Amino acid sequence: MTAFLTGFPGFLGSALTERLLARGESVTCLVQSHYREQARDRARAIRERVGVSDDSLTLVTGDITDSELGLDDPERHRREADACYHLAAIYDLGVDREPAEQVNVDGTGRVLDFAQRAAVDRLHYVSTCYVSGRHDGAFGPDDLDVGQSFNNHYEATKFEAEVAVQARMDDLPTTIYRPAIAVGDSETGATDKYDGLYYLLGLLDRQPGIAVAPVQPPSRRYEFNAVPRDFVVDAIAHLSGRADTAGAVYQLCDPNPPTVRRLVDICGEAVGSRVVRVPVHARLGRRFVERVPGLERLLGVEPASFDYLAHPTRYVCPNTSRALAGAGIECPPLASYVDDLVAYMRANPSVTDAAMA
Repeated sequence: MTAFLTGFPGFLGSALTERLLARGESVTCLVQSHYREQARDRARAIRERVGVSDDSLTLVTGDITDSELGLDDPERHRREADACYHLAAIYDLGVDREPAEQVNVDGTGRVLDFAQRAAVDRLHYVSTCYVSGRHDGAFGPDDLDVGQSFNNHYEATKFEAEVAVQARMDDLPTTIYRPAIAVGDSETGATDKYDGLYYLLGLLDRQPGIAVAPVQPPSRRYEFNAVPRDFVVDAIAHLSGRADTAGAVYQLCDPNPPTVRRLVDICGEAVGSRVVRVPVHARLGRRFVERVPGLERLLGVEPASFDYLAHPTRYVCPNTSRALAGAGIECPPLASYVDDLVAYMRANPSVTDAAMA
Protein backbone atom coordinates (compact mmCIF):
# COMPACT_ATOMS: atom_id res chain seq x y z
CA MET A 1 0.00 0.00 0.00
CA THR A 2 1.34 3.41 -0.99
CA ALA A 3 -0.23 6.55 0.45
CA PHE A 4 0.09 9.95 -1.23
CA LEU A 5 -0.02 12.64 1.47
CA THR A 6 -0.24 16.43 1.42
CA GLY A 7 0.57 18.60 4.43
CA PHE A 8 4.08 17.35 5.23
CA PRO A 9 6.10 18.44 7.23
CA GLY A 10 3.14 20.02 9.03
CA PHE A 11 1.95 19.46 12.58
CA LEU A 12 -0.58 16.69 11.88
CA GLY A 13 0.88 15.48 8.60
CA SER A 14 4.22 14.51 10.13
CA ALA A 15 2.64 12.54 12.96
CA LEU A 16 0.21 10.78 10.62
CA THR A 17 3.03 9.85 8.24
CA GLU A 18 4.79 8.16 11.14
CA ARG A 19 1.65 6.17 12.01
CA LEU A 20 1.19 5.02 8.40
CA LEU A 21 4.80 3.86 8.16
CA ALA A 22 4.47 2.02 11.47
CA ARG A 23 1.58 -0.02 10.10
CA GLY A 24 3.61 -1.07 7.06
CA GLU A 25 2.57 1.40 4.38
CA SER A 26 4.85 3.38 2.11
CA VAL A 27 4.22 7.11 2.01
CA THR A 28 4.90 9.70 -0.67
CA CYS A 29 4.72 13.23 0.74
CA LEU A 30 4.06 16.30 -1.39
CA VAL A 31 6.35 19.06 -0.09
CA GLN A 32 6.53 22.71 -1.08
CA SER A 33 10.01 23.72 -2.22
CA HIS A 34 10.55 26.21 0.63
CA TYR A 35 9.91 23.47 3.22
CA ARG A 36 12.18 20.95 1.54
CA GLU A 37 15.05 21.16 4.05
CA GLN A 38 12.72 20.98 7.06
CA ALA A 39 10.92 18.05 5.44
CA ARG A 40 14.18 16.15 4.86
CA ASP A 41 15.20 16.54 8.50
CA ARG A 42 11.80 15.46 9.74
CA ALA A 43 11.63 12.51 7.35
CA ARG A 44 15.07 11.33 8.47
CA ALA A 45 14.00 11.43 12.13
CA ILE A 46 10.76 9.58 11.39
CA ARG A 47 12.54 6.83 9.45
CA GLU A 48 14.94 6.32 12.35
CA ARG A 49 12.16 6.16 14.96
CA VAL A 50 10.03 3.72 12.97
CA GLY A 51 12.99 1.73 11.62
CA VAL A 52 12.08 1.75 7.92
CA SER A 53 14.15 2.05 4.75
CA ASP A 54 14.64 5.30 2.90
CA ASP A 55 12.36 4.26 0.04
CA SER A 56 9.43 3.74 2.43
CA LEU A 57 9.11 7.51 2.83
CA THR A 58 9.56 9.54 -0.33
CA LEU A 59 9.49 13.33 -0.59
CA VAL A 60 8.39 14.92 -3.86
CA THR A 61 8.40 18.64 -4.56
CA GLY A 62 5.09 20.18 -5.52
CA ASP A 63 2.23 22.46 -4.48
CA ILE A 64 -1.51 21.86 -4.35
CA THR A 65 -2.10 25.30 -5.85
CA ASP A 66 -0.25 24.35 -9.07
CA SER A 67 -1.58 22.47 -12.07
CA GLU A 68 -1.02 18.70 -11.64
CA LEU A 69 0.07 19.56 -8.07
CA GLY A 70 3.37 20.82 -9.47
CA LEU A 71 4.63 17.25 -9.88
CA ASP A 72 7.39 16.45 -12.37
CA ASP A 73 5.76 13.11 -13.21
CA PRO A 74 2.11 13.25 -12.10
CA GLU A 75 1.12 10.15 -14.05
CA ARG A 76 3.66 8.01 -12.20
CA HIS A 77 2.41 9.22 -8.82
CA ARG A 78 -1.21 8.62 -9.81
CA ARG A 79 -0.28 5.11 -10.92
CA GLU A 80 1.52 4.35 -7.64
CA ALA A 81 -1.02 5.87 -5.21
CA ASP A 82 -3.38 3.43 -3.49
CA ALA A 83 -4.74 6.01 -1.06
CA CYS A 84 -4.60 9.78 -0.74
CA TYR A 85 -4.44 11.76 2.50
CA HIS A 86 -5.20 15.46 2.04
CA LEU A 87 -4.15 17.56 5.03
CA ALA A 88 -2.59 20.63 3.38
CA ALA A 89 -4.44 23.86 4.17
CA ILE A 90 -3.87 27.37 5.47
CA TYR A 91 -4.89 27.23 9.11
CA ASP A 92 -4.90 30.87 10.13
CA LEU A 93 -7.89 32.61 11.69
CA GLY A 94 -6.75 35.96 10.32
CA VAL A 95 -5.98 34.81 6.76
CA ASP A 96 -7.07 36.99 3.85
CA ARG A 97 -9.69 35.67 1.47
CA GLU A 98 -7.50 35.25 -1.63
CA PRO A 99 -4.79 32.94 -0.22
CA ALA A 100 -7.39 30.98 1.75
CA GLU A 101 -9.42 30.46 -1.42
CA GLN A 102 -6.35 29.51 -3.43
CA VAL A 103 -5.09 26.89 -0.98
CA ASN A 104 -8.13 25.60 0.88
CA VAL A 105 -10.64 25.58 -2.00
CA ASP A 106 -8.76 25.53 -5.31
CA GLY A 107 -5.98 23.36 -3.88
CA THR A 108 -8.49 20.84 -2.58
CA GLY A 109 -10.10 20.73 -6.02
CA ARG A 110 -6.77 19.82 -7.57
CA VAL A 111 -6.19 17.07 -5.00
CA LEU A 112 -9.67 15.72 -5.74
CA ASP A 113 -8.79 15.62 -9.44
CA PHE A 114 -5.53 13.81 -8.66
CA ALA A 115 -7.25 11.23 -6.44
CA GLN A 116 -10.07 10.62 -8.90
CA ARG A 117 -7.76 10.19 -11.88
CA ALA A 118 -5.55 7.92 -9.75
CA ALA A 119 -8.62 5.80 -8.90
CA VAL A 120 -7.41 5.53 -5.32
CA ASP A 121 -9.04 3.02 -3.02
CA ARG A 122 -9.75 5.86 -0.60
CA LEU A 123 -9.39 9.60 -0.16
CA HIS A 124 -8.91 10.69 3.45
CA TYR A 125 -9.70 14.37 3.82
CA VAL A 126 -8.98 16.43 6.94
CA SER A 127 -11.60 19.13 7.28
CA THR A 128 -12.50 20.92 10.54
CA CYS A 129 -15.43 21.06 12.94
CA TYR A 130 -15.53 24.78 12.18
CA VAL A 131 -17.17 24.25 8.81
CA SER A 132 -20.13 24.84 11.14
CA GLY A 133 -19.38 28.56 11.15
CA ARG A 134 -21.53 30.31 13.74
CA HIS A 135 -24.32 27.75 13.71
CA ASP A 136 -26.36 28.23 16.87
CA GLY A 137 -26.86 24.79 18.39
CA ALA A 138 -25.64 21.22 17.97
CA PHE A 139 -23.62 20.36 14.86
CA GLY A 140 -22.98 16.73 13.99
CA PRO A 141 -21.32 14.63 11.29
CA ASP A 142 -24.43 14.67 9.11
CA ASP A 143 -24.57 18.47 9.12
CA LEU A 144 -22.79 20.73 6.65
CA ASP A 145 -24.82 23.46 4.98
CA VAL A 146 -27.16 24.68 7.69
CA GLY A 147 -27.37 28.29 6.56
CA GLN A 148 -24.53 29.35 8.83
CA SER A 149 -22.49 32.53 8.80
CA PHE A 150 -18.72 32.39 9.31
CA ASN A 151 -16.28 33.98 11.73
CA ASN A 152 -13.47 34.31 9.18
CA HIS A 153 -12.15 33.28 5.77
CA TYR A 154 -10.52 30.16 7.20
CA GLU A 155 -13.89 28.75 8.26
CA ALA A 156 -15.64 29.85 5.06
CA THR A 157 -13.05 28.32 2.71
CA LYS A 158 -12.82 25.06 4.64
CA PHE A 159 -16.62 24.85 4.36
CA GLU A 160 -16.42 25.40 0.59
CA ALA A 161 -13.70 22.77 0.33
CA GLU A 162 -15.73 20.18 2.21
CA VAL A 163 -18.76 20.91 0.05
CA ALA A 164 -16.58 20.09 -2.96
CA VAL A 165 -15.29 16.89 -1.33
CA GLN A 166 -18.76 15.68 -0.40
CA ALA A 167 -20.01 16.38 -3.92
CA ARG A 168 -17.63 13.70 -5.24
CA MET A 169 -18.16 11.06 -2.57
CA ASP A 170 -20.52 9.01 -4.76
CA ASP A 171 -17.71 8.43 -7.28
CA LEU A 172 -14.64 8.71 -5.04
CA PRO A 173 -14.52 6.55 -1.86
CA THR A 174 -13.84 9.12 0.84
CA THR A 175 -13.61 9.50 4.61
CA ILE A 176 -13.77 12.97 6.12
CA TYR A 177 -12.26 13.89 9.48
CA ARG A 178 -13.23 17.09 11.29
CA PRO A 179 -10.91 17.93 14.20
CA ALA A 180 -11.91 20.58 16.70
CA ILE A 181 -9.25 23.10 17.85
CA ALA A 182 -6.01 21.12 17.66
CA VAL A 183 -3.44 21.70 20.40
CA GLY A 184 -0.18 20.00 21.36
CA ASP A 185 0.48 16.39 22.25
CA SER A 186 -1.27 15.32 25.45
CA GLU A 187 1.83 13.48 26.69
CA THR A 188 4.72 15.68 25.60
CA GLY A 189 2.97 19.00 25.01
CA ALA A 190 4.81 19.29 21.67
CA THR A 191 3.35 21.53 18.99
CA ASP A 192 4.49 23.42 15.88
CA LYS A 193 2.28 26.47 16.34
CA TYR A 194 1.06 28.66 19.19
CA ASP A 195 -2.43 29.70 18.17
CA GLY A 196 -5.99 29.01 19.33
CA LEU A 197 -5.81 28.00 22.99
CA TYR A 198 -2.23 29.28 23.20
CA TYR A 199 -3.36 32.88 22.83
CA LEU A 200 -5.16 32.55 26.15
CA LEU A 201 -2.38 30.55 27.81
CA GLY A 202 0.23 33.09 26.70
CA LEU A 203 -1.85 36.06 27.81
CA LEU A 204 -2.29 34.59 31.29
CA ASP A 205 1.31 33.42 31.54
CA ARG A 206 2.54 36.96 30.90
CA GLN A 207 0.64 38.10 34.02
CA PRO A 208 2.19 36.16 36.93
CA GLY A 209 0.28 35.95 40.19
CA ILE A 210 -2.92 37.71 39.21
CA ALA A 211 -4.04 37.68 35.58
CA VAL A 212 -6.82 39.53 33.80
CA ALA A 213 -8.73 37.63 31.11
CA PRO A 214 -11.57 38.71 28.82
CA VAL A 215 -14.71 36.61 29.23
CA GLN A 216 -18.05 37.01 27.50
CA PRO A 217 -20.72 38.25 29.97
CA PRO A 218 -22.49 35.15 31.38
CA SER A 219 -25.66 35.43 29.34
CA ARG A 220 -25.35 31.85 28.04
CA ARG A 221 -23.15 28.76 28.20
CA TYR A 222 -20.41 28.72 25.54
CA GLU A 223 -18.05 25.76 25.05
CA PHE A 224 -14.42 25.62 23.93
CA ASN A 225 -13.60 22.38 22.12
CA ALA A 226 -9.89 21.50 22.06
CA VAL A 227 -8.32 18.18 21.06
CA PRO A 228 -4.67 17.09 21.43
CA ARG A 229 -2.61 16.12 18.40
CA ASP A 230 -2.11 12.50 19.47
CA PHE A 231 -5.86 11.90 19.76
CA VAL A 232 -6.50 13.37 16.30
CA VAL A 233 -3.71 11.40 14.64
CA ASP A 234 -4.47 8.14 16.47
CA ALA A 235 -8.13 8.44 15.48
CA ILE A 236 -7.35 9.12 11.81
CA ALA A 237 -4.79 6.30 11.70
CA HIS A 238 -7.30 3.85 13.20
CA LEU A 239 -10.33 4.90 11.16
CA SER A 240 -8.40 5.12 7.89
CA GLY A 241 -7.32 1.51 8.25
CA ARG A 242 -10.89 0.21 8.25
CA ALA A 243 -12.98 -0.56 5.17
CA ASP A 244 -16.26 0.24 6.93
CA THR A 245 -15.40 3.92 7.40
CA ALA A 246 -15.65 4.81 3.70
CA GLY A 247 -18.38 7.34 2.96
CA ALA A 248 -18.49 8.65 6.53
CA VAL A 249 -17.74 11.93 8.29
CA TYR A 250 -16.09 11.77 11.72
CA GLN A 251 -15.93 14.74 14.05
CA LEU A 252 -12.81 14.44 16.20
CA CYS A 253 -13.89 16.56 19.12
CA ASP A 254 -14.10 16.49 22.90
CA PRO A 255 -17.52 15.04 23.77
CA ASN A 256 -17.40 16.86 27.13
CA PRO A 257 -15.64 20.17 26.51
CA PRO A 258 -15.25 22.85 29.19
CA THR A 259 -17.28 26.00 29.12
CA VAL A 260 -15.31 29.13 28.30
CA ARG A 261 -15.59 30.27 31.91
CA ARG A 262 -14.25 26.92 33.12
CA LEU A 263 -11.55 27.07 30.42
CA VAL A 264 -10.23 30.33 31.86
CA ASP A 265 -9.95 28.70 35.30
CA ILE A 266 -8.19 25.62 33.86
CA CYS A 267 -5.64 27.79 32.06
CA GLY A 268 -5.14 30.04 35.07
CA GLU A 269 -4.41 27.06 37.29
CA ALA A 270 -1.96 25.69 34.70
CA VAL A 271 0.11 28.89 34.61
CA GLY A 272 -0.16 29.43 38.38
CA SER A 273 -2.18 32.65 38.32
CA ARG A 274 -5.44 33.69 39.89
CA VAL A 275 -7.65 34.93 37.08
CA VAL A 276 -9.78 38.04 37.26
CA ARG A 277 -12.52 37.82 34.62
CA VAL A 278 -13.29 41.04 32.77
CA PRO A 279 -16.66 40.96 30.95
CA VAL A 280 -16.00 41.72 27.28
CA HIS A 281 -18.36 41.06 24.40
CA ALA A 282 -16.34 38.95 21.97
CA ARG A 283 -17.09 40.95 18.83
CA LEU A 284 -16.42 44.25 20.57
CA GLY A 285 -13.15 42.89 21.96
CA ARG A 286 -12.06 41.82 18.49
CA ARG A 287 -12.82 45.21 16.95
CA PHE A 288 -11.05 47.03 19.79
CA VAL A 289 -7.85 45.01 19.38
CA GLU A 290 -7.97 45.41 15.59
CA ARG A 291 -8.36 49.18 15.74
CA VAL A 292 -5.99 50.22 18.53
CA PRO A 293 -2.45 50.48 17.09
CA GLY A 294 0.03 48.15 18.77
CA LEU A 295 -2.54 46.41 20.99
CA GLU A 296 -2.46 43.12 19.10
CA ARG A 297 1.32 42.94 19.50
CA LEU A 298 1.14 43.98 23.17
CA LEU A 299 -1.44 41.32 24.05
CA GLY A 300 0.03 38.66 21.76
CA VAL A 301 -3.48 37.72 20.68
CA GLU A 302 -4.91 37.28 17.17
CA PRO A 303 -8.05 39.48 17.11
CA ALA A 304 -10.05 36.77 15.31
CA SER A 305 -9.57 34.45 18.30
CA PHE A 306 -11.99 36.58 20.36
CA ASP A 307 -14.89 35.10 18.38
CA TYR A 308 -14.26 31.71 20.00
CA LEU A 309 -14.95 33.06 23.47
CA ALA A 310 -18.57 33.25 22.40
CA HIS A 311 -18.86 30.50 19.80
CA PRO A 312 -22.49 29.30 19.70
CA THR A 313 -21.91 25.84 18.25
CA ARG A 314 -21.88 22.60 20.24
CA TYR A 315 -20.11 19.71 18.51
CA VAL A 316 -21.36 16.14 18.79
CA CYS A 317 -19.59 12.98 17.64
CA PRO A 318 -21.80 9.91 18.19
CA ASN A 319 -20.45 7.87 15.27
CA THR A 320 -16.84 8.67 16.21
CA SER A 321 -17.42 7.39 19.74
CA ARG A 322 -18.96 4.19 18.39
CA ALA A 323 -16.19 3.65 15.83
CA LEU A 324 -13.40 4.16 18.39
CA ALA A 325 -15.03 2.09 21.13
CA GLY A 326 -12.70 -0.72 22.18
CA ALA A 327 -9.73 0.76 20.28
CA GLY A 328 -8.29 2.50 23.35
CA ILE A 329 -8.57 5.88 21.62
CA GLU A 330 -10.53 8.64 23.30
CA CYS A 331 -10.18 12.37 23.72
CA PRO A 332 -8.70 13.19 27.15
CA PRO A 333 -10.13 16.15 29.08
CA LEU A 334 -8.14 19.35 28.64
CA ALA A 335 -7.50 19.69 32.37
CA SER A 336 -5.58 16.38 32.32
CA TYR A 337 -2.86 17.59 29.94
CA VAL A 338 -2.88 21.41 29.95
CA ASP A 339 0.13 21.45 32.31
CA ASP A 340 2.16 19.69 29.59
CA LEU A 341 1.09 22.30 27.05
CA VAL A 342 2.24 25.10 29.33
CA ALA A 343 5.55 23.37 30.13
CA TYR A 344 6.31 22.97 26.42
CA MET A 345 5.28 26.56 25.68
CA ARG A 346 7.62 27.90 28.35
CA ALA A 347 10.50 25.67 27.25
CA ASN A 348 10.12 26.55 23.56
CA PRO A 349 9.53 30.31 23.25
CA SER A 350 10.76 30.40 19.64
CA VAL A 351 7.64 28.64 18.33
CA THR A 352 5.24 31.20 16.80
CA ASP A 353 1.65 31.36 15.56
CA ALA A 354 2.76 31.51 11.90
CA ALA A 355 0.81 29.26 9.56
CA MET A 356 2.40 27.05 6.91
CA ALA A 357 1.57 28.47 3.48
